[in-house]
Amino acid sequence: MSGCASENLEARDERPFFQEERATETHGRKNWIDRLIEADPGQLKVEMASDYQDHPPAVIAVMPFCDKGNANFTVDKIPITFRDKDEQDQWAWTDAQRLRRSMMGYLAQREFTVINPIAVDAVLKKSGIDNIVKLRKASPVELGKLLGADALVYGEVNNYEGYYFGLVSAYQVGISTWMLATHDGETLMRETGSRYSVDISPALSPQDILVNSVMTLLEFRDVTLARAEEEVSRELVLRIPVSNKLREQMETAAIAHADKVEAEQLEADLGPSLHQPMPTSTALALATRVGRELSHFGKVNFLERPQSAIGQMNLPIAQ
Repeated sequence: MSGCASENLEARDERPFFQEERATETHGRKNWIDRLIEADPGQLKVEMASDYQDHPPAVIAVMPFCDKGNANFTVDKIPITFRDKDEQDQWAWTDAQRLRRSMMGYLAQREFTVINPIAVDAVLKKSGIDNIVKLRKASPVELGKLLGADALVYGEVNNYEGYYFGLVSAYQVGISTWMLATHDGETLMRETGSRYSVDISPALSPQDILVNSVMTLLEFRDVTLARAEEEVSRELVLRIPVSNKLREQMETAAIAHADKVEAEQLEADLGPSLHQPMPTSTALALATRVGRELSHFGKVNFLERPQSAIGQMNLPIAQ
């Protein structure tokens, strides 16, 4: 039995990489059963340009998302926070950038190269673009040149609020995003989606109603909100068609870079040996051998002029 066990472990250790992944198009995507069980009425809508697959963007820059809401946390549409203007500005920025980073995380897992938001924001600051009005007015073609991006992704927060009805509590997170090509400003993608993170605790007796009402209230936690952010972002990105063209380009570029690095390393390893002084006898023997090979073609007879041949070959002669 121990022998069989060791054989099985060795077989598992030797399982090959780079196999075809299964269910990549459905894993993480909610179907109607999931929405029914979780009581999630959220919807997703994705529109892609008809020629998207002809010239998909390889490098993407995700612009800062905006939140046009009042930046107060609301439950059942009623504000439960009362923030001043500075706090509202900070929270609107915070809510929007949480969804921006979540969207970027899932885009980075795809065949795209996503520019780090620190670099994007630095370029926008340098260009004096510090609010949504200026960002919308800025030319995507010019921004693409400054950022070195093939496409820009813009986003807006539609819903970021909670609901509570005793035995039912929910977070609703919704965003709209669109992607513009930087070579001509064409709209490559438009997406709108929302996610309800719902907790339902049925109860019959008054005691159960009281306890379950408290339990559903406890679902208003930051980690639950983060899960709703992640889910709406994931499902929107999953609906962007995969570009095999980009995958092949990325693989080709990576292999070419690896080959270049290996060639440079080989040259660096051989360099010192090529510059070391060579004994005169070794140089003459090498020149004689090369001369015999070339004289066969009637080009040069190194046997008649060994010293000249050595000079032409730039072979160092030991003093």
